[in-house]
Amino acid sequence: MTIEEEMRTIGEKARDAAFILKNVSTDSKNKALLKMADELEKQVDKIKERNKADLENAKKNNLEQAKVDRLVLNSGKIHKIAEGLREIAALPDPINEVISMWRRPNGMDIGLIRVPLGVIGIIYESRPNVTSDSTGLALKAGNAIILRGGSEAINSNVVIADILHKAAVKQGLPENCIQIVRDTSRKYVDAMLKLKDYIDVIIPRGGESLIQNVIQNSTVPTIETGIGIVSIFVNYDADFDMAKKLIINSKCSYPAVCNALDKILVHEKIKEKFIPFIVDALKENGVEVRACEVSQKLVPNIIAATVEDWGTEYLSLKVCIKVVKDIDEAIEIITKYDSKHTESIITNNYKDSRKFLYEVDAAAVYVNAATRLTDGGVFGLGAEIGISTQKLHARGPMGVNQLTTTKFIIYGNGQIRE
Repeated sequence: MTIEEEMRTIGEKARDAAFILKNVSTDSKNKALLKMADELEKQVDKIKERNKADLENAKKNNLEQAKVDRLVLNSGKIHKIAEGLREIAALPDPINEVISMWRRPNGMDIGLIRVPLGVIGIIYESRPNVTSDSTGLALKAGNAIILRGGSEAINSNVVIADILHKAAVKQGLPENCIQIVRDTSRKYVDAMLKLKDYIDVIIPRGGESLIQNVIQNSTVPTIETGIGIVSIFVNYDADFDMAKKLIINSKCSYPAVCNALDKILVHEKIKEKFIPFIVDALKENGVEVRACEVSQKLVPNIIAATVEDWGTEYLSLKVCIKVVKDIDEAIEIITKYDSKHTESIITNNYKDSRKFLYEVDAAAVYVNAATRLTDGGVFGLGAEIGISTQKLHARGPMGVNQLTTTKFIIYGNGQIRE
């Protein structure tokens, strides 16, 4: 059997499973999700053992530290993954939800309801938690899922997928509702991207090269979960202690993720006091600071930022600082260099906060809050399958509602087209 034939078989099985899943009851889906969570926790040692193999391979292959950080699974992380499934189970079932209904002059009642997308394919790197999060969300929304993780996490991904699959089927879900591609050859990705007759949407989640490969080569509709080039603008009236707290949290709590801070824009009215203040705080937390010429004059021995720094997603303990003359220049820089993922302003000015909220084009825009908050769980969506930076058909953290589409239902009593 060729790779293309193998992937087509996987697609056919997923399509058949999706046909069954769309009519599975809420209770059955929730029981399956809870069973999946319980089994992950029961088999912690097995998961950690397979994860250890991935970590050893990562060391041999000199995998960059940001990816290693995402790869690690310990008991706490596995418990958190299981809790994510329980949170999804507790969410309202979106399927067949009536979004709206209205009556036309001819007496027809027209309704708009949520229905599953069908078959979801996800291609992802590094993070084995994505295996569980994406599977849970897909099943809750009545979708079958095809998983294709990266080679660096293959052992972790397969053991998690197998545990989830066995638990789901034991609870009565269709046999092929969860499938994972076990071969890490790039050819399987190429074949998966051509399964337009079987996969309804593909979601790439990983680095820019992966995302661009999927977008440029897929015949299947895609949802881009883009990289995060993220800024905080510190306005002239910002509270310094709040700014410090939000910036340190945004940069240091988990630097290897897409909602971590990359760039600090500082209003020129506060540059003399704020820049030395925040640079000291960043350095105390082990952050390498790069800065514009104005900032360099205020803080000795600071690294000069290049043009490339303004549009870089660091995924590490690095940040760049730039002085701007006003909020308009801050928005201009964000628009030019950032990735429409997450942006934040620190200010006590209602007018400027509103201006920032409505003029900045990003999936999530904050006033006086850390950028690390852009997350499906934090937003009350349960887990997330990714954070979309595009505008169709979903944007921002993607939970169960974002894994559905809509259908019109019409009640008539003999109407015809005149």
